Amino acid sequence: MEPTPSSGPSQPTPQPPSPPAGPAAYPPSGPYAAPGPYTSPGMPYAGVPGPYGPYGAPRPGTNGLAIGSLVSGIVCCLPPLGLVLGLFALPQIKKRQQGGKGLAVAGIVLSSVSTLLVVIGLITGQFQDAVRGFRDGVREAASARPPMELRTGECFLDDTEEGGYTTGVRVVDCEESHDGEVTGRFEVAGFDRWPGEKELKRLGEDRCETMATSYALDTWSLGSGSWTLYYFPDRQSWRGGDRHIVCALGGEDPTEGSLRSDRTTLTPGQLAFLTLVNPIEDAAYEEPEDDPEDALEDNRAWAADVRTAIDAARTGLRARTWEASVRKPVEAYAASLDAASKQWGKLAAASDADAFWAAYDPAWELLDEGSGVRGALGLTSTPPVPEGEHGAA
Repeated sequence: MEPTPSSGPSQPTPQPPSPPAGPAAYPPSGPYAAPGPYTSPGMPYAGVPGPYGPYGAPRPGTNGLAIGSLVSGIVCCLPPLGLVLGLFALPQIKKRQQGGKGLAVAGIVLSSVSTLLVVIGLITGQFQDAVRGFRDGVREAASARPPMELRTGECFLDDTEEGGYTTGVRVVDCEESHDGEVTGRFEVAGFDRWPGEKELKRLGEDRCETMATSYALDTWSLGSGSWTLYYFPDRQSWRGGDRHIVCALGGEDPTEGSLRSDRTTLTPGQLAFLTLVNPIEDAAYEEPEDDPEDALEDNRAWAADVRTAIDAARTGLRARTWEASVRKPVEAYAASLDAASKQWGKLAAASDADAFWAAYDPAWELLDEGSGVRGALGLTSTPPVPEGEHGAA
């Protein structure tokens, strides 16, 4: 038997559930229409609120030519370029409804002014001066080098105060005005740690003096104001592995022209003469500071050294076969050295201070410095006489 419906109040007919409020992420199933703008396949999506504009249609931006025009006008490296870019930018901005009109106008104005200044500079020569100054500045910057990298024969400018540390000098042509000329360099050996400024200065003075003597054999060309320079490493550069001292010749005032007169620049005759007579000059300049009244033996030993150098020179001069153009000056000079040798012998044999002083001036007067031979050989024929020191007239 089929069950019969129970009596009682009637039940409401079931209804389908209501759709959720608002647009659904996906169309719901059932007989309900799909809400919102998603019902038209193939149509663009609805606009999204906010400042970004419709998706897929970007807002026109600033014109690139306008930006380039302004930059070119400011930089001024190519003034006409900014003018051209600005003129091309204006019609593009109008056609494409882009921004940047003000930039283009500013670029045109700046480029026009820059172009006008360049034209004026070309007419007056100021532009060429500016270009020349820029070129010289680049050349000076490129020629700046650490002093420890200098090589023999290079000339340089150094603005550092005497005794101060320098990080770089400017290399120049030796025919130009310069402060120093490198005579050589040597490595400091025998120290496991930095030896200190005092020791490095001692080494610089000793070795650089010898290098200067070999570099500039024609000492008369140096002038009375020349001196030996040297660069040594400080503690920091020593730790970095720098072990060299660089020697140079300089002076109170800048020099023009090279001071080099060695085996690479001298003729055989010039080299032979200077090699023979320079020891006389070296020995003579070693005169003791104390007078014979206080140091007679030191002064007699000095006089003996000078005589030894004189004898070696006159023997060597007569042993060499000289060119015909210098034979007579060489013979005359050798004869003068014969007389000088006798007088310096008396000075070396002086029995007391009075006898020493009696022979002193005649010895210097007989010490012919060979000006005639120097002139015939093409060497400097005028000797420098340092102020306050004795020398033959």
